[in-house]
Amino acid sequence: MMEKSDKFVAKAKKIKWFFTDVDGTLTDGRVYYSADGEQLKAFSLRDGTGFFLLRQIGVKTGIITTESSPIVEQRAKKLKVDAYIYGTEKKRDVMQQFIEENKITWDEVAYIGDEINDYKLIEICGLSFAVADATEIVKQKADIVCKNAGGKHAFREAVEMLLNLREIDINEIIIKTL
Repeated sequence: MMEKSDKFVAKAKKIKWFFTDVDGTLTDGRVYYSADGEQLKAFSLRDGTGFFLLRQIGVKTGIITTESSPIVEQRAKKLKVDAYIYGTEKKRDVMQQFIEENKITWDEVAYIGDEINDYKLIEICGLSFAVADATEIVKQKADIVCKNAGGKHAFREAVEMLLNLREIDINEIIIKTL
């Protein structure tokens, strides 16, 4: 687990929402096509547990993606995300609107991403994470770089880091809810 710094502890305590990118973050960034053109994506079930853990501590969850994908929509429903924002090239602008509508601040939002279209959110959110295989510019801007790659439990790792920074014992969540 990461070393706690006072700066990151203070940031973590403010978080009310945790947003994630999809392709390259919740997935490994690969897309599969059949001869009929059907698109398939693989998601980590362990990342799904990260959404469950956030719900248990009262942090709302969100997905923001440039795509309009029925696959991602189904995954969002399965994960019971509180906000699903899709089909936007300008993630920062759409998130600004979301923040205003929900009467929150950027400091109250955590974000994890991997690619240049995530850069502006990585830069402005209260606590930001990059997956291990993110582009270099994103890793340099993120507060914390995960050890795990996109689609390989990086989101879950980021959630566990948030819990650790807030001094929340995952064992207590397990005892109370499972």
